[in-house]
Amino acid sequence: MSQQQKTFRAIEVGDGSDGRWATHAQALWPLAQGWMTEESRTPEGADRARKLFETHMPELVPVLDRLAGQLDRPGGETFLTLATVRPFFSGCTQIGDSGTLLRNYDFAPEECEGTIVSSHFLRPVIGMQDVAWGLLDGMNDAGLAVSLTFGGRFVHGPGFAILIVLRYLLETCDTVDEAIGRLKSIPIAIPQNVTLVDSEKAVTVFVGPDISLTEAPEACAANHQHLPVPDEQEQFSRTQERLGAVREAGTDVAAMLKPPLYQFAYDQGLGTLYTAHYQPSEGRVTYYWPGESWDQSFHDFAPGSRTVTIGRAG
Repeated sequence: MSQQQKTFRAIEVGDGSDGRWATHAQALWPLAQGWMTEESRTPEGADRARKLFETHMPELVPVLDRLAGQLDRPGGETFLTLATVRPFFSGCTQIGDSGTLLRNYDFAPEECEGTIVSSHFLRPVIGMQDVAWGLLDGMNDAGLAVSLTFGGRFVHGPGFAILIVLRYLLETCDTVDEAIGRLKSIPIAIPQNVTLVDSEKAVTVFVGPDISLTEAPEACAANHQHLPVPDEQEQFSRTQERLGAVREAGTDVAAMLKPPLYQFAYDQGLGTLYTAHYQPSEGRVTYYWPGESWDQSFHDFAPGSRTVTIGRAG
């Protein structure tokens, strides 16, 4: 794919009650409806999603109600549970070390919201938002950072999109151990790899609808779990090649901005859209693109927008 432009935005939304979050989310609503399953449009599906959310994320129920009221769209509350959204499959590579989380997010450019959000729903959180209030990666004021990659197995079951789970972990947990403890009991709809970092520890875990939470051998992940993917999928995704490369490079930003970690298969939904370098104990994150970067922090969050070039010339 030749080069193209993509705009990323940074917004502050506070606790979601003053209209800033709603203005942004309402603009996304036509796209959001494409994420909804047929089940989510039924009374039974709505009831199931609500009960699942109340059971597994009770602390966030008041936030869910507040945001649903602000969104003010039919089916909005059910959608915001992220318990009845269609499955999505992405690329991505990530690695953690004590106090550092580094990741590439690989996906279809037109389907990535591209919104860096500073919020205070239950506590200060900064992250790359997707699907209205879910997070692809992020950090909180306690010095915890998390990010996701697709686990590589095309199975689907009842449970949450991992995006809302990352939001929940950052809103309610202070440490890696606490977050893993909560994650063990939350149903996840598709296989995902989650890397968690605090000032003392970095861990990657495998989760999914058909497995119990399993700790990876190292705090890094691409797009497979405890088993290799089929040969054809490996040729397409290069997941084992990327995992080997990130193991060797460690938390080196420059390596993330070059092949094989930086990918160009945008037309197949596997092109790198951004690199995020979190230093959560310092409350700081830098987003990178080739030749450009954008710093954000709890002490100096800067709303605005950046239009960046992705893809390769020619």
